[in-house]
Amino acid sequence: MAPSHVLKCCQKVLAWVPVAFIALVVAWSYYAYVVELCVFTISSTAEKVVYLVVFHLSFFMFVWSYWKTIFTSPASPSNEFCLSKADKEQYEKEERPESQQEILRRAAKDLPIYTTTASRAIRYCDRCQLIKPDRCHHCSACDICVLKMDHHCPWVNNCVGFSNYKFFLLFLMYSLLYCLFVAATVLQYFIKFWTLCHRKAAENCPQNELPDTHAKFHVLFLFFVAAMFFISILSLFSYHCWLVGKNRSTIETFRAPTFRNGPDKNGFSLGCSKNLREVFGDEKKYWLLPIFTSLGDGCNFPTRLVIMDPEQLTVSSQNEPAKSSGANQSFPTRPLSESQNRLLASDSQWVESGPEEENVKSVLRNCLESSIRRFVP
Repeated sequence: MAPSHVLKCCQKVLAWVPVAFIALVVAWSYYAYVVELCVFTISSTAEKVVYLVVFHLSFFMFVWSYWKTIFTSPASPSNEFCLSKADKEQYEKEERPESQQEILRRAAKDLPIYTTTASRAIRYCDRCQLIKPDRCHHCSACDICVLKMDHHCPWVNNCVGFSNYKFFLLFLMYSLLYCLFVAATVLQYFIKFWTLCHRKAAENCPQNELPDTHAKFHVLFLFFVAAMFFISILSLFSYHCWLVGKNRSTIETFRAPTFRNGPDKNGFSLGCSKNLREVFGDEKKYWLLPIFTSLGDGCNFPTRLVIMDPEQLTVSSQNEPAKSSGANQSFPTRPLSESQNRLLASDSQWVESGPEEENVKSVLRNCLESSIRRFVP
């Protein structure tokens, strides 16, 4: 037990090494830009003031979003997804997978779950002993189930998921702007220092050049570091912008979620505008601030496949247990949350139009007529 405990402590300490490295690089970049460049190198007062104001604004937003990404705890499923004590004991006693799945199906019948495993089984985490909500996955590094898990990022020593995905995107954006601003403003002094005369006597150097001081090495290295980080972050930020537009996580890109009609990588996509609102919220004034404004609770998400399913529509309207499909997979009847209803409220939510839209309307009319015949003699 003792060696295992020591090993875990060492792993936790080593996990902070990438974060410490980034913190040291950021601290050095602050010193190099503010002190070595603005104080000791730039002679124009107006240029100093403009550079320092813009720099500190971008630096503050970058550090704020980075801090929120690191120290926002990953969201875990609520207690309703945990098995009851009786179901848990019965599940552990059962040895046959079929019997275990029957217990899970019975426990999940009232839960807002629309996805299964590739084999049509209920997604269950033996480690956390709970039924996984849609888009939830177990993180081996954090040892918990994370809602809408995207990936575990070593550079923030945290899981990126529902609770901090917006902060992660803002962190990438502000770090990109920070590196771009630093590289752009340092470029002219980088060129001057690069072409600086190496003669020892300063009076022998051209007048348009800067004196050969220790600031030269900070400015030269600062440009290389800012340009290198800008190029690497640009590709990552572009990739996650594409993911937001498609309403996918990194995990779902490599392994599409399985619905009752089969795997569909676009199952949670509601259109680019609604996908953006799902992550950043309804109020645009908060979009650029690292404040949590994402819609929903992370446990259930609106999906176009559910509302297009005739059986699901019929069952929801009659408030009866859902019909099963495939390997007798039960689907929930719980209505969508208020935030999800806002996303699904507009008629312009679908990218697809034409015959499919008419089919949905026809299904709705048939469901309404069948309900009227049942209750009206």
